Amino acid sequence: MKEYKVIQPKLGFRNRYANFEDLLNQYAREGWRVVELSQSWTYVVFERDKNR
Repeated sequence: MKEYKVIQPKLGFRNRYANFEDLLNQYAREGWRVVELSQSWTYVVFERDKNR
């Protein structure tokens, strides 16, 4: 069974790409995987196995 998480990243204007990369890496360490990423980065959908 899968579980999902939807976030609206608040990246700021400085170092936007670095902040976004750090955010993705943080969730990846927790076992989350990106399923969908909006074109304007307004939201990100993550997925992971619930029984891990």
